[in-house]
Amino acid sequence: MPTSTCDVAVVGAGPAGAAAAVTAARSGARVVLVDAEARPGGQYWRHGPDGGQRAEHLHQWHDLRRRLEQALASGRLVHLSRTRVWRADAAPSGPVRLETVRGESAGDEPSSVEAAAVVLAPGAHDRVLPFPGWDLPGVLTAGAAQALLKEHGVLAGSRAIVAGTGPFLLPVAAALAEAGTRVLEVDEAGDGRGWARGWRAAAGSPRKIADGARYGTLLARHRVPVHLRSAVIAAHGQDRLESVTVAQVDSRWRRVPGTEREVSCDVAAVSYGFLARLELALQLGCATSPGPDGAPAVDVDAVGRTSVSRVLAAGEITGIGGADLALVEGALAGTAAAAVAAGREPAPPLPSVAARLDRMATFAAAMHRAHPVADGWTGWLTDDTLVCRCEEVPVGAVRAAVTELGAADARTVKLLTRAGMGWCQGRVCGPAVAAITAQSTGRDPDPYTDLLGSAARPVAVPVPLRVVADGSPSSSPDPGGSA
Repeated sequence: MPTSTCDVAVVGAGPAGAAAAVTAARSGARVVLVDAEARPGGQYWRHGPDGGQRAEHLHQWHDLRRRLEQALASGRLVHLSRTRVWRADAAPSGPVRLETVRGESAGDEPSSVEAAAVVLAPGAHDRVLPFPGWDLPGVLTAGAAQALLKEHGVLAGSRAIVAGTGPFLLPVAAALAEAGTRVLEVDEAGDGRGWARGWRAAAGSPRKIADGARYGTLLARHRVPVHLRSAVIAAHGQDRLESVTVAQVDSRWRRVPGTEREVSCDVAAVSYGFLARLELALQLGCATSPGPDGAPAVDVDAVGRTSVSRVLAAGEITGIGGADLALVEGALAGTAAAAVAAGREPAPPLPSVAARLDRMATFAAAMHRAHPVADGWTGWLTDDTLVCRCEEVPVGAVRAAVTELGAADARTVKLLTRAGMGWCQGRVCGPAVAAITAQSTGRDPDPYTDLLGSAARPVAVPVPLRVVADGSPSSSPDPGGSA
């Protein structure tokens, strides 16, 4: 199995990872940028089928892409596209080792990357909450609807509802409406009053305010109503989605009786925020703590160093905060990683950079306080609602594992019901199973503990079994490295 060696390896080529790769290379390090996508840019600057981009703030991307191209031309940066990291190990001494597989078919050959320092910037994925009928074709995450449009130029359907919580709903609804989908409504489970308490943080981020105003203008132009304290609590249809039930919810997201209404649609794009991709960080033993939304985030210092020597982190993995924050964090982590690889102490951020980081982190915290995920959503569920779609495990089976079989935690529920043992390995259903288990045992769900347990796995991404079972790799002296 071929092995690439370098000074700094960066995992993920979104805003944080691309910025880290550029600054590490500019600092004199030999850098390998590992990314699962065909082109850098991540989910935020996703490329379309013709190479074009339906993305926000492309001027930032054009500048970053130019610097990436310069680093590639210099020979200090190697970009491994369509390459997934499934395992990461950091011995007390020696390099950090990333086990990888390139491509997307079962015939792909494994390889590895060894680096003196590693920057983890894997990003995040949509947070999913189950409800009756959510397994119907036509029900998808807001991120999936956006990805279909950005990468493939495909509309998910002709009549859509966008629902959930958080500011991400607005750009998704606006993009769908601009592309030709009739967006019937946006249903926000929160009430927006949290922004009144966080007005100082909002005032410190004028571009965020401008973005929100622009999305609001687009939705008004397309006559898309936005309903607060409103949620999709069920989906209906035979072979695919035909309608949804929308209801008013209270401050804890419990359904308000008598407010239910049925809306005919063929798409329900639903999102309840994002969850960091923590698998590699947990494999390496990086310390975590609750982020601004209460979910686990990797602990880092001012320049991105984690609790594990020679491992740094940037972007959403350190707390969901958006692309602007990720860019700054990535630039700091890349510079610091080059210093760590060279055996030097990283320099602290400049006061102006530290102040900018503080403003953006304050805004992110205010955003999460304004859009919390309340625990009343479990009241929308029926016993026959599927919670694990891969293994077709209903909510009733999870509850019975606790009340009838004595399960006291999500891991035992998993062993008794197979929830989380399917293709996604619990990435989609794990948090929901943990929350339902907690409530069934009589305790309040703990987002940090429950989500941390669902993210810990020895294989970070799906790979062929032969890759896991493969023998020890053979080292290669090639300093530039190519897998």
